[in-house]
Amino acid sequence: MIPDRDRFHVTLTSVGRPTMHGWWAVESTARGKFTEWIGLSKGPNARVTLVDEEIGAVLTTWSDDE
Repeated sequence: MIPDRDRFHVTLTSVGRPTMHGWWAVESTARGKFTEWIGLSKGPNARVTLVDEEIGAVLTTWSDDE
């Protein structure tokens, strides 16, 4: 079976507005991007979210106010 290339969605937002986002077929790749984007989070109220679009679940989030 070919993995769904749009299954794992990572979003970086700042002040409630999306600044970056991308989709990956492999969860480990998406988790790597999630970690990388935490390092890029410079704006106020930055948040990074990883969602499994196939099952509609948030897998993890990070926020600068946590």
